[in-house]
Amino acid sequence: MGYEAVLVAKKEEGKIGIITLNRPDALNTFNLALARDLSQALVDLDEDENVRVIIINGAGKCFSAGIDVSPDVFEQMSACEYYDWITLMEKAIVTIAKIKKPVIASVHNFAVANGIGIVAAADLAIVEEDVRMGATAINVGLNCIGPQVALYRNVGKKKTLELVLRGNLIGAAEAERIGLVNKVVPKGTLEEETMALAKELAAKSPLALWSAKKSFYDQSDLEFTKAMELVNNQFALLCSLEDAAEGIRAFSEKRNPTWQLK
Repeated sequence: MGYEAVLVAKKEEGKIGIITLNRPDALNTFNLALARDLSQALVDLDEDENVRVIIINGAGKCFSAGIDVSPDVFEQMSACEYYDWITLMEKAIVTIAKIKKPVIASVHNFAVANGIGIVAAADLAIVEEDVRMGATAINVGLNCIGPQVALYRNVGKKKTLELVLRGNLIGAAEAERIGLVNKVVPKGTLEEETMALAKELAAKSPLALWSAKKSFYDQSDLEFTKAMELVNNQFALLCSLEDAAEGIRAFSEKRNPTWQLK
């Protein structure tokens, strides 16, 4: 389908889907079009049987400067309209958790407000060494309520509250230290490093990847013993699929496996 505010491409024989936030003149701030397009593109790539991994990056100067709160957009709604609006703005955070395929955030320059929310929501994140990130909405009389949900699940209570209440920016090294991102890479190598990780994941069993992601999100809010029961059931199901037998055969025969797509 056509998109207004994102670009969608596929690489590595269609195995890696790439979504580019494409409002560079507005620092990739989220308006209605970008919010709709990002969630829809995630769903579309998830439904594409050839795609195994999804990357989100940003066009232009930065990853994303959050939600567009310019006065002509922000000061014209009722409380009910604001609810519908913010639900759409934050929809991608929920969509990332719901889709089957791993999502990698590939971040340059800065990611603030809803931008840091997307980084926190992504399954994995790679950032350039000069990146700055923050939950900055408190500085304009708002707060990063949506991003704090994903942030809390990454960095815990104290650090999330510090980010949300202070609205300060943190650097790439600090983001890696607190577990918000997986890897910091030298400037100029972001695309290469992101593609290397995506290709590594794309080479694995799609069914095993999807099962691992689903199990993670299904168990994350459960009590410990219920979480263990859930993942044990999902593991037993995975063991019964052809990919498990093929993976073990390929390992013993010292060859590359041939994975099933569904």
